[in-house]
Amino acid sequence: MPATHPADAARTQLRAGLRDAMVARDRTAATALRGAIAAIDNAEAVPASSAAVALEAVPVTAAGANDVPRRDLSGTEVRDILQAEIDERQAAATEYDGLHPDRAAQIRAEAEAIEQVLVAYNS
Repeated sequence: MPATHPADAARTQLRAGLRDAMVARDRTAATALRGAIAAIDNAEAVPASSAAVALEAVPVTAAGANDVPRRDLSGTEVRDILQAEIDERQAAATEYDGLHPDRAAQIRAEAEAIEQVLVAYNS
């Protein structure tokens, strides 16, 4: 079934990249891609106050009574989330450059893994 929402399309590409990273035993890429998936999931979550209001309107006997509709993210919002994940890692890598060059390289590799998905998502 094809992804219908931008977040679903991005998640599909992230999961494919995650699967490839796991097969290749690339822990750095796997960690980064899991983090990007979580960032999209978190952005789709509704604020707790909105969730409480939505739950009050649902009869307790209804199936899925605890489910609250998630936000639909636009393609631009998904791209912005992925870019923010990349930017955060690049900034952290810059901070690590002087004292921990190995860690800086690892963080840059994480950013690169997400960037590859972003490029594929944009095309």
